[in-house]
Amino acid sequence: MFENLKLQPEDKIMALMSLFRADERKEKIDLGVGVYKNNNGQTPIMSAVQKAAIILNDTQKTKSYVGLSGNLGFIDNVSQLVLADVVAKNQVVGAQAPGGTGAFHQLLLLIRSIGDDKQVWISSPSWPNHAAILKHLGIPFNTYSYFDYETCEVNFSRMMSDLEKTNSGDVLLLHGCCHNPTGANLSLEHWKELTKFCEKKNILPLVDLAYQGFGDGINDDVKGLRYMASNLQELCIGISCSKNFGLYRDRVGAALMVVSDKKNQKLVEENLKSFNRVTFSFPPDYGASLVEIILGGNNSKNNELIHIWENELNSMRNGMLELRKSLSASLRLSTKSTRFDFIERHRGMFSLMGLSSDQVTRLREEFGIYMVGDSRINIAGLNKDQIDYFSSSIASII
Repeated sequence: MFENLKLQPEDKIMALMSLFRADERKEKIDLGVGVYKNNNGQTPIMSAVQKAAIILNDTQKTKSYVGLSGNLGFIDNVSQLVLADVVAKNQVVGAQAPGGTGAFHQLLLLIRSIGDDKQVWISSPSWPNHAAILKHLGIPFNTYSYFDYETCEVNFSRMMSDLEKTNSGDVLLLHGCCHNPTGANLSLEHWKELTKFCEKKNILPLVDLAYQGFGDGINDDVKGLRYMASNLQELCIGISCSKNFGLYRDRVGAALMVVSDKKNQKLVEENLKSFNRVTFSFPPDYGASLVEIILGGNNSKNNELIHIWENELNSMRNGMLELRKSLSASLRLSTKSTRFDFIERHRGMFSLMGLSSDQVTRLREEFGIYMVGDSRINIAGLNKDQIDYFSSSIASII
């Protein structure tokens, strides 16, 4: 019977990881996988997380299931982290999910249940799993222009021109900050214009927020999202704690909905519970409890922990900004051009280098530099001692 299965295409990033592991060159550099690494090439456990784990171990009294919505304290605290006080609490509905991917999946189930005539619009390019999950769920989708490959910045006028093709009730997928894969972000003015557009055309925004705190700061990264949430009746937000809390393997995420009234709040809440039940039943609690403790759970050390976490997150962010600045300067010297100056302006872990697939292949084969085929690099995969080697290699192939 199993012989009737079709072989699924291999994930390109997973395939790249396998090639990197098999490469025996000492100077090889992995810029493909989207995981934060420090200057020693490690993905550290944050100190605040370690301290919260001790508290959780000493205070947790049961390993029984949490409710279908998950850890409600976690949901309240992460909602406050993202939205602050721009939306009344009775307008926010949340459900825990396994990571940001799980949150995105559950929100799409909610959107699919509203009606079959909805289209989801995603940026071109976008995180590949966006399209893969939409296709898997049978949800129709289209793309809108986002990245200008000449300037390596957002082409907002072309984006808005494409979005004029949307219909009332369609869904607009936006990256909350630190756009993956490009690193080019919408400005606050862009968010304001998009808010007016969504209100005018009755478009439902779906915001993928995976990198809060990795761009310009915890609050600055969500200025646009908060503006949108405070000015629209309805909004979906998929949240990941993988990056900003370093909880990759613990799969901590939340699906949030901003709703217009109490009736809709109950409908959304019950539907999200139902989708959780049939997808994974009860969500995992361990990582969510750590986040709850750090952000404001019931213990006297919270103020200390949240400050430790904020300082660590700021250190990670500043380290990436410094890498961007150094890499941009090194590339300017190596290539004798300003072609790659955009790297310093981009934010988050990623930048799209604007290289051809042949150039990407040459970098891998000749220099042991591994990046995704579209030339996306993970800035956090570099350490400061590799910057000049990377820059000279780029200069050799362009």
